[in-house]
Amino acid sequence: MLLTLTTTHRPATDLGYLLVKHPDRVQEFDLPAGTAHVFYPEATQQRCTAALLVEVDPQRLGVGRRRAASTPEHFTLGQYVNDRAYAASSLLSSALSTVFRSALRGVSRDRPELAGTAIPLSIRVPVLRCRGGAELAVRLFAPLGWAVTAAPLPLDGQHPEWGDSRYVDLCLTGTVRLADALNHLYVLLPVLDDAKHYWVAPDEIDKLLRAGAGWLADHPDRALITRRYLAHRRALAGQALARLAELRLADVPVPDDSVDEAAGPADGDPRRASLAVRRRETVLAALAASGAARVVDLGCGGGALLTALLADRRYTEVVGVDVAPQALTMAARRLRLDRLPQRQQDRVRLWQSALTYRDDRLRGYNAAVLMEVVEHLDPARLPALEDAVLGHARPGTVVVTTPNAEYNVRYEGLPAGRFRHPDHRFEWTRAEFAGWVDRVAAEHGYTAAISGVGDDDPEVGCPTQLAVLTAVDKAAAAATPSTAANAKEAGR
Repeated sequence: MLLTLTTTHRPATDLGYLLVKHPDRVQEFDLPAGTAHVFYPEATQQRCTAALLVEVDPQRLGVGRRRAASTPEHFTLGQYVNDRAYAASSLLSSALSTVFRSALRGVSRDRPELAGTAIPLSIRVPVLRCRGGAELAVRLFAPLGWAVTAAPLPLDGQHPEWGDSRYVDLCLTGTVRLADALNHLYVLLPVLDDAKHYWVAPDEIDKLLRAGAGWLADHPDRALITRRYLAHRRALAGQALARLAELRLADVPVPDDSVDEAAGPADGDPRRASLAVRRRETVLAALAASGAARVVDLGCGGGALLTALLADRRYTEVVGVDVAPQALTMAARRLRLDRLPQRQQDRVRLWQSALTYRDDRLRGYNAAVLMEVVEHLDPARLPALEDAVLGHARPGTVVVTTPNAEYNVRYEGLPAGRFRHPDHRFEWTRAEFAGWVDRVAAEHGYTAAISGVGDDDPEVGCPTQLAVLTAVDKAAAAATPSTAANAKEAGR
């Protein structure tokens, strides 16, 4: 089994620091089912490739092991005569967790900031057993930001008329944090193989949620991923999906009896990112354009946006604020706050606070985000939020997103007149949102630009509305930077 990982980030040999594997050495690692080798076919300042080669010993794989709930070959000698030694599977996933343990956690003692930065990556698995074909590989990896090429391998190159085999040559390219890339592979390789080599116990739920932090809860195929990763054990899959639902409720509340906004209207394109992901990417782009370095996520929920902000080195201070303690607990878990290097921990803070009350800790920040927050307030409470955020805290830039009520007709199963979520107190039309934005901008000394997120329907507009408010005197708005000491003092 072979996996190669290439970067052109300069100096490219920094990949060795991230993987904690020296490019000038060939290293071996003993595995329960064989031996793993790590080496670098190329290592220059411009381009560096790390290769993970796993040699499987079929006898070691079969001896002393409880047979898995799902095995690749169902005949007497199946544990010895199979493709486990040649095709990427859960065995390769296990090797990743053993060999690249620090990299999977996003930890690098020598390059801590680079470990939190998205870098150009190209990953290839030349032989991957893929139950569901190349189309499924695209469905699973594309929503995570990868450009995916999954070429089916012929059953026999000498006899093309025999058709394709059950294997694909998988290539992924994208600009992704290395830890995220490895966790994507750790979860999805056994999912595509759909035949784990070991017994699946209840602790596999924690492994899945830990590796899937920041992406699995929003994945449009999260149910399929969960079932396959847990070897189709219904009880375990049910528990895992329930915990994922908690994470989704903390970020974009979508219970079973409301429209699944994360998936969006059915359009037959599995490669399209969910609306939640596209909304987050648009907010990140607006923050980057503002030049902000110190950002507050107001109503941060389970921390999906915080995770992305922390991964970008341009943000020197990232603050998550929520009124619900359980949401902050989820955010801390999602950020892996207790495992981050000290330098990373110093960049992030989580505060409990109600957005309808003035809070001195929130003053002096470059930017604040209200992503899918305002619609959860009673209209009578909006003036208090406006005063607390735009008047008292007064960040240089404020990014606001909220549903476009006109778009609701495009969601199948959402009755006319119903909101997308039972907790929504209102949902604005485009005209209503524009009126509110114009009013609060004029009252508090901001200029405003309004746009949309998601597919722009010629009749009803985009599913999400977005406004970027910029303080007229932007420098003065952020003239009182808060330090960690000031923040602690204000919170006493």
